[in-house]
Amino acid sequence: MLTMLLVPPVASAQTCPALLNHTFPRLQDDKPQSLCQYSGQVVLVVNTASYCGFTPQYEGLEKLYAQYAKRGFTILGFPSGDFGNQEKDSNKEIADFCYNTYGVKFPMFAKSVVKGGNANALFSALTKDTGQAPRWNFHKYLISRDGKVVASFPSQVDPLDRKLTGQIEALLGTP
Repeated sequence: MLTMLLVPPVASAQTCPALLNHTFPRLQDDKPQSLCQYSGQVVLVVNTASYCGFTPQYEGLEKLYAQYAKRGFTILGFPSGDFGNQEKDSNKEIADFCYNTYGVKFPMFAKSVVKGGNANALFSALTKDTGQAPRWNFHKYLISRDGKVVASFPSQVDPLDRKLTGQIEALLGTP
């Protein structure tokens, strides 16, 4: 008897926008994750930190994720200690903090550098495409379904601010 294992298709490099054509270790277990799996979705990329005055934004980010995920929206969190070393040392500590304190369920990736010459490949591309590097924790980049950066929001813009949610809704179109 022949048994077939059905595996969901992964976007190929030809269908994956260049901006998302990167792989990063997942925060919880360091398992490599291709960002191509988010092709065709509206994506909000955020650099995060556990010991920052903006850390309570995790709550708003999780609300955004819960509200729009079924419509093709996701958030990708990238913990970083680049700004005042305000992130925990280990990925396990960060994962525990995010889940236990804020109930974070959106995809989070391993701690990495998000600014300067050693920035991870995604943040290097985001900085190049927008001309705006993160100036602090919780900087946000909004990416359209076709993989183009459409907006950049500084840390001071709350995730539930109408400036941000209005653009997300416009990119998602009508339900």
